[in-house]
Amino acid sequence: MIELYHKTSFGISRLITRAYSTSFSLGILGLDKKYRASIYNIYGFVRLADEIVDSFHGFDKKTLLKRFWKETRLSIKEGISVNPVLHSFQQTVNQYKIDESLIETFLTSMEMDLEDRHYEQEDYEKYILGSAEVVGLMCLKIFVDGDESKYKDLTPYAMKLGAAFQKINFLRDISADYNLLGRTYFPSINFSDFNDDAKRSIEKDIAVDFRNGYEGILKLPKGTRFGVYIAYMYYYSLFKKIMGTASGSIFKTRIRIKNSKKYRLFLSSYVRHILNLL
Repeated sequence: MIELYHKTSFGISRLITRAYSTSFSLGILGLDKKYRASIYNIYGFVRLADEIVDSFHGFDKKTLLKRFWKETRLSIKEGISVNPVLHSFQQTVNQYKIDESLIETFLTSMEMDLEDRHYEQEDYEKYILGSAEVVGLMCLKIFVDGDESKYKDLTPYAMKLGAAFQKINFLRDISADYNLLGRTYFPSINFSDFNDDAKRSIEKDIAVDFRNGYEGILKLPKGTRFGVYIAYMYYYSLFKKIMGTASGSIFKTRIRIKNSKKYRLFLSSYVRHILNLL
């Protein structure tokens, strides 16, 4: 029965999401049920691609990503895949008519991570677009449920929110990216002499993206607003913790939010949502 394969494939994408991201999983639980499966499917796809370039050390990452890219295209075209993650992803892509250019842009950014590099401004913006902004647009396609006018209206906000989340990830992972993976994402920053002034300049840029992204959350359809707000609150909490951490310490330890605090954020966000205080 193909229905069993559909269900199992979705279950694998959900399992990947829950295994890799407590915060994202909590955000999905804040969405109306009709949206959850598709967001799990997108996360499973994005995570799998990211793992190829970040974790598959000792293997031919370039060949693996190229194969994954080809299989992604085929799965969307044929409406099926023997890779359960791609199968569930293509269902979402075809159901919501997600523009394949968004997927191509995302995978291009993953390809950029195959090389050790210091990002200059042009490549930095290209990477942010592909690794974060277009992922936000994939999710937005689902949230507006076919309303193209709403999609166009919310596009710049979704892109800014995705950019803010990604830049915070860069700051959080700055030690591993620089010392282990040979990557330095932020342009015009001397990472051999990273100091508090450099850190504050990055934080100022992130704060602008955050403000713009928050405006978009308030415009989202009711059934999606709470879930996205949870993700916003998690990242804002992480951002505040990073801002309160000295630049030298960021290179020594990965800043985290404890699961217990994530659950408290979920509950407090729910109260604000119910009382219409977002």
